[in-house]
Amino acid sequence: MRRERRTVRSRETVGPYTLLRVERGGLEPGVPGQFFMLEAPGRLLPRPMSLCLAPRGELAFLIDPIGPGTQALCSLEPGDELHLLGPLGNGFSLAVERPLLVAGGIGIAPLPYLSERLGGAPALLGFRSEWHAEATALVPNAEIVIDPVLVTEALKDRLQPVPDVLGCGPEPMLGAVRELVPSAQLAWEAPMACGYGACYGCAVEIGGEWKRLCVEGPVLSGTDGSGVRPLTRPEQAAA
Repeated sequence: MRRERRTVRSRETVGPYTLLRVERGGLEPGVPGQFFMLEAPGRLLPRPMSLCLAPRGELAFLIDPIGPGTQALCSLEPGDELHLLGPLGNGFSLAVERPLLVAGGIGIAPLPYLSERLGGAPALLGFRSEWHAEATALVPNAEIVIDPVLVTEALKDRLQPVPDVLGCGPEPMLGAVRELVPSAQLAWEAPMACGYGACYGCAVEIGGEWKRLCVEGPVLSGTDGSGVRPLTRPEQAAA
């Protein structure tokens, strides 16, 4: 884990999302599913962002500009600087035999890097509109569904034999995926102010005990993810 001030290389529009490319410097990309805290100039608190892509010399983050913090990040121009802290948290285990990547909406954020590390594993992605589904271009070998079709409905047709599901998305989707595939590795969401366990802003109830998702998660697998109950809804996915 390191904190560095890095320069923005580019800002690209991907449907409603922004792909922010930043110089890597001495930061390591870490394991898919880990996250970084991004601090835009003038903003009091950083925002947790999953690493989306890790090309040579870069770190790229897919951001949904839904609040002041994420809007500030999406407004950065090439040449602007921001602080990055990471990689943080626990990512996905890549020791899987039949990987199937599953995501809903901005939950697609960690999947491009995860797909690369798994050699282009098949993916099943759900979006609210064709505009949002433009992000599919970042994930090879992907099948998409658009509302009102749910990604979990499409997943039901992929369960013979049961795949090794690695997923990210909104809480209701993750709960439904867990019901279908109890062994799934799922990246859960919670508000975060520090990213390393000091603020307790991401405390969730896991199996009847309160734990810090930035430390125990954000990726939980199997029974580790049973009974996850976030305190509040996050502004942006962190896993």
